[in-house]
Amino acid sequence: MKDLLLITPPFTQLNTPYPATAYIKGFLNTKNISAFQMDLGIEVILELFSKKGLEDLFAKSSQSDSPNIQRIFALKDEYIKTIDSVIAFLQGNNPTLARQICSGDFLPEAFRFEQLDDMEWAFGSMGMQDKAKHLATLYLEDLSDFIVECIDENFGFSRYAERLGRSANSFDDLYSHLQKEPTYIDAITLKILKEKIEVVQPKLVCISVPFPGNLYSAFRCAQFIKSHFPEIKISMGGGFPNTELRSLTDVRVFEFFDFITLDDGELPIQLIVDNLHTSNSELAKQLTISNEFKRTFLLENNQVAYKNNTLQKDYKQSEVGTPDYSDLLLDKYISVIEIANPMHSLWSDGRWNKLTMAHGCYWGKCTFCDISLDYIKVYEPILAKTLVDRMEELIAQTGENGFHFVDEAAPPALMRELALEIIKRKLVVTWWTNIRFEKSFSQDLCVLLKASGCIAVSGGLEVASDRLLELIKKGVTVEQVAQVTRNFTEAGVMVHAYLMYGYPTQTIQETVDSLEMVRQLFELGVLQSGFWHQFAMTAHSPVGMFPDEFGVIPQTNEITFANNDIQFADKTGINHDQFSFGLKKSLFNYMHGICFDYTLQDWFDFKIPKTTVKPDFIYNSLQKEESFNIKPSAKIVWIGGKPFTEVFTKSKKGNSWEMIKMIFHDKKETFEIDIEKEKGDWLLKTLETISVHNDKTNIFSVLKTDFENNFDDFELFWYSKPINTLRNFGLLVLS
Repeated sequence: MKDLLLITPPFTQLNTPYPATAYIKGFLNTKNISAFQMDLGIEVILELFSKKGLEDLFAKSSQSDSPNIQRIFALKDEYIKTIDSVIAFLQGNNPTLARQICSGDFLPEAFRFEQLDDMEWAFGSMGMQDKAKHLATLYLEDLSDFIVECIDENFGFSRYAERLGRSANSFDDLYSHLQKEPTYIDAITLKILKEKIEVVQPKLVCISVPFPGNLYSAFRCAQFIKSHFPEIKISMGGGFPNTELRSLTDVRVFEFFDFITLDDGELPIQLIVDNLHTSNSELAKQLTISNEFKRTFLLENNQVAYKNNTLQKDYKQSEVGTPDYSDLLLDKYISVIEIANPMHSLWSDGRWNKLTMAHGCYWGKCTFCDISLDYIKVYEPILAKTLVDRMEELIAQTGENGFHFVDEAAPPALMRELALEIIKRKLVVTWWTNIRFEKSFSQDLCVLLKASGCIAVSGGLEVASDRLLELIKKGVTVEQVAQVTRNFTEAGVMVHAYLMYGYPTQTIQETVDSLEMVRQLFELGVLQSGFWHQFAMTAHSPVGMFPDEFGVIPQTNEITFANNDIQFADKTGINHDQFSFGLKKSLFNYMHGICFDYTLQDWFDFKIPKTTVKPDFIYNSLQKEESFNIKPSAKIVWIGGKPFTEVFTKSKKGNSWEMIKMIFHDKKETFEIDIEKEKGDWLLKTLETISVHNDKTNIFSVLKTDFENNFDDFELFWYSKPINTLRNFGLLVLS
């Protein structure tokens, strides 16, 4: 028996749990509030995609005239025979099956495999395990097509009935669907839910709804609990209500939920729990105005009331505890490889512990972003030592050392301190995150991040146009983005760019020029991955709040339920939809290193203007060297090892003096430097002092003063050949 049951409804990711419930459970641990958590999505998937699940599925399926569906049905025995082995393989428990899967005569194949010729080209360099994962993913997608056609049109691996939750200004459509009989997928979901509730016996069920594709299932689960366990109270929180339900007025929502909380969930949930404990026998009675709540909707006098009447402040990030992944079926998640996009494969392949470096966004200015909301507006970083403490706790708890930092934009200074702390503790971790392509990411900082285990970053290039980047208030230029992506790439960190088209006032010429910028970035190898998104206007962004300033005309509706995405007309009158296919097709080819010699016109079936971007714009941007001016306050750090030394005598024109040879071994090669013995002794002592494993902080001005107390001009020494050699092998300047 637990006080709370925390639920993520179907469906989010197949390879790793969405972290919201783990964050909340970690906080509840600090308050000694007992909770059990479950990811209903993965549990439903595992029951559906099993031998018994497929036997039931095929038995209940309706007939179809589609040749593809008829083929899958004809091969049902092959699917039933192979499904358990394929799922075990995707869970990492049956690696030898990869050879059979890749043999080409093990998996039944339907429509999805018709893409295979293209995919063999796209994935040709992949290893056998990854190729097998991709083939197994196609196999599951064939089964998904069968489910959509014959069982439930709303099914999807990472969303369910998403259209019912997307921009649903009215609750009518969703409410109407909830009056219908539960679907086949619903039946599986509710059976698992019922079993869990009977075991856990919670007083409060908290359902986290991160996306529109989780909304329908959340309401279906709440409806079931209200009907079968009426004594249990139900609360909703998460990304969807945080952004979409801030204008909620429809009382029918509270036929399903007792509470809906906004923004950080820790204090709102604690106060709800406190209210339930103090009310005890009064649970069935209407809550009165004297109860304290934090950012909580509830029903009062048959009206939707928003309560934010507590004087308690939200908990600081240092006080919320370490995310707790216990109860979740961590060894049951499945890794899939859907498309030939390196960054997207990180989302779907492998299990990642999710953490946040900082609450909110340190930049907080982008005009397309919901910067008026607390989850972005309220910026609060966590100490690097606390972060690494939490990483070590999660490694011990989950057995996994991969981390995805889910920040809006990770702060460069904190990334630097995080990397130093990871290296200092000699932790072996793999991590990736989202960034802004700002000039703070120098060559040396990127080398440090790589040394700490950073394998990838994603960032918003958005519209590759300086005019539009300024209008977006991104705080970067295309030239700057090129230099930062080069720094990461040369350090061995993969770079993914979020790309945008259709931003207000964007012209056709700017769309074409943006594509040319992207082409050059990929041709020069400083970008490895990207994805085009069409601009969407949201209610809580500067564009949504001040549309006149951006030349857009919003289409307003009466809001009683969801309010986030806003339909609008761009005063330019341009149909940006027409660019979608060409932008995405060109990018697919650029990501695989081909078709750079195609004209941009080749990607479109309508006339476009020629680009005005010079063909060597990005190349010239990369020729500009970084400034040699080092800030006096810059940290100087040595991440290499201790050298072997040899003292020898050098003679020239009758003069002789002692020299010291330092022989260094890094992971890939051996290198050496020769230096006058006295300066060599100073350098050996200094390398020991500035070692990343030493707690002492050393800055450039201190080293300069120390050197010049013993020798002559420090700059002559710093820019000498021996020091330049060390600069290439781990002597870092971190501003």
